[in-house]
Amino acid sequence: MLFNSLSFAVFLPIVFALYWFATNTHLKRQNILLLVASYFFYACWNWHFLFLLLSSTLLDFYTGIKMQETQNLKTKKAWFWISVGVNLGFLGIFKYYNFFAASWAQFMAGFGWKIHPIMLQVVLPVGISFYTFHGLSYVIDIYKNRIQAERNFVNYAVFVSFFPLLVAGPIERATHLLPQIKKQRVFNAAMASDGLRQILWGLFKKMVIADNCAAMADLIFDHSAQYSGSTLVLGALLFSFQIYGDFSGYSDIALGTARLFGIDLLRNFAFPYFSRDIAEFWRRWHISLSSWFRDYLYIPLGGSNGSVWLKVRNTFIIFLVSGFWHGANWTFIVWGLLNALYFLPLMLTRKNRQNMQIVALGKTFPSLREFLSILLTFSLTVLAWIFFRAQNLSHAWQYVSGIFSNSLWSVPRFEGMKNTGLLLLLLLVFIWIEWMGRAEQYAIEKIGLNWKRPIRYAFYYLIIVVIWWWGGKEQQFIYFQF
Repeated sequence: MLFNSLSFAVFLPIVFALYWFATNTHLKRQNILLLVASYFFYACWNWHFLFLLLSSTLLDFYTGIKMQETQNLKTKKAWFWISVGVNLGFLGIFKYYNFFAASWAQFMAGFGWKIHPIMLQVVLPVGISFYTFHGLSYVIDIYKNRIQAERNFVNYAVFVSFFPLLVAGPIERATHLLPQIKKQRVFNAAMASDGLRQILWGLFKKMVIADNCAAMADLIFDHSAQYSGSTLVLGALLFSFQIYGDFSGYSDIALGTARLFGIDLLRNFAFPYFSRDIAEFWRRWHISLSSWFRDYLYIPLGGSNGSVWLKVRNTFIIFLVSGFWHGANWTFIVWGLLNALYFLPLMLTRKNRQNMQIVALGKTFPSLREFLSILLTFSLTVLAWIFFRAQNLSHAWQYVSGIFSNSLWSVPRFEGMKNTGLLLLLLLVFIWIEWMGRAEQYAIEKIGLNWKRPIRYAFYYLIIVVIWWWGGKEQQFIYFQF
């Protein structure tokens, strides 16, 4: 069930009405309803994988209690590693086994030894990387004595499987979400209204920006050998806006939907394409994942403390693991490596925290220096996205080589070129709205709130009309594959 589908447009109002009216704001009933709705939502993808989700949830719930109860450190550690091992085992089998098996066969073939590994014919369960990380953060926090184990299974299961975040995040923490699940919730009209605005903007980003960019980016990437360097640059730019509109659009819809039910989720995007360096970009892109790796991997490894070698090692580990988290393909690892190389000079010169404030705050336009910094950062990001999007490493190298050729200075041309004029206009409007709203949680959070009601609602209806008229062909969200 896609957020941008008719089925979700029917599902959400039904759950909303039952949640606020049929349960009579009874907390236990509300949570049971959320759990049932979340499992139904997930079952719409593939009901067979409900057993995997339930197994992971039961495992972490039970091991959390056992770690809490034991006074023996060895026993506590044993339960901890059982949970971590099984969770990573599930992830490894479904997501990474075939990759490692094929890579090992290719490696051995280089020595003249032909092996034929057994390949698993399995479908990657949607959302497995996200709900696995929910559970891992929970058991790690219990092991580190940061939180108490939850003893109400329904509460914990809702934390893991809450349907707005279940299949593509944000990656929540028990310290943030569980207290909200256990707290009495009453309807808040202002919060719900804000949620609807965020859903609206998320749908615009996904259906108008991402899906229209996808149609042209796919055409260029899938036939990249046929096109000039300038056309390949256009394709990379279109994919950059596709992945941003797609994933940040999903996050906006998820956060807005959660607010309809009186729950605040972690922010996942903070206008990353307006970043002045790569360090700032990673503080603003997929925030819940970046902060997860920072807190549960980077800092335990020593973070930015210690010798220069340790700092360099930790930087490469965090980015390579982040790349590998996204998918079982060498392209994602190279993507992570590139970002590590981008980040390293900032870290070594201690400039990785120099841009902590919003760019050009209180100003209409950035300074020339800020603009050039944004342009450079965005250009490096676009280059890295080529590896993220490419089918394999040879495709990525062919694409990059095609850009840096004599045809780079030619006029872009491809089959769908006649439709780019309107899309580029929509992109310019989109960028301007995002820029004007960069100090808020999402771009249109405050736009129009002080306008007269007819004008304000005309603005919202205009967005709806644009979505209806120019929304691209319904497509699955990119991050569902991770």
